Amino acid sequence: MLRRGSLATMVLLLATALAGPAYAGRPALPPTGTDFDYQLGGSRSVPDHVGIVVRDREARTAAGLYNVCYVNGFQTQPNEKRFWRKHWQLVLKKHGKPVVDEAWGEWVLDIRTGPKRKKLARIVGRWIDRCAADGFAGVEFDNLDSFVRSRGLVDRADSTRFARRLVQRAHAAGLAAAQKNRAQWDGSTVGFDFAIAEECARWHECGEYVDHYGRHVLAVEYRATDYRNACRNWADQIAVVRRDVALSRNGVRTWC
Repeated sequence: MLRRGSLATMVLLLATALAGPAYAGRPALPPTGTDFDYQLGGSRSVPDHVGIVVRDREARTAAGLYNVCYVNGFQTQPNEKRFWRKHWQLVLKKHGKPVVDEAWGEWVLDIRTGPKRKKLARIVGRWIDRCAADGFAGVEFDNLDSFVRSRGLVDRADSTRFARRLVQRAHAAGLAAAQKNRAQWDGSTVGFDFAIAEECARWHECGEYVDHYGRHVLAVEYRATDYRNACRNWADQIAVVRRDVALSRNGVRTWC
């Protein structure tokens, strides 16, 4: 006969086992064999042949589709400078001035130390949780390659460490995590589940993403020549869409 203390211990262990972790198992991956749409510049209607849509974290999801939430994980959004001035110590600076991605007017985030990565992961984590609450199934972390625009202050190892934190947070929220940029690196080693490949045909990178993620690659091209190349060489394996660079609401949108 079990003693009362032993019985209580067994009950507690059983309850813990049944409850399980906050996230158990792999999140749902984007479907294959369907087209996808890249709608960061504004939401619009989606044709019937499209089963996946990527939208900004502040946008509404599209009913009945696999929705991916866009999160700028490694740089700031241009319209959020007031927010980041309140977290000024987390913005990368050189000689006292923020390091800027000139192409988009975005500040690079300072992910060089463990404490800063932890604080940034809390901020980005709140956005991830909101994506999950809003009905998104996956999340895209943009600017994984921000270290190349950091004026030598951030390195690949910093990027990898922070990426691992973000992927873990996404999985804890039940979301699949998409690698964006840095094609030569296999992000599945830190848990990324699929890839969003921006201009992979233009830069001859589609094959690298496919090597890492198989058919779970969503490719967006902006130039007509690169789009035709992607359609000719890759559309039988991965989803390809052509958009305008600004990703404007009523801009260019075609599929293979």
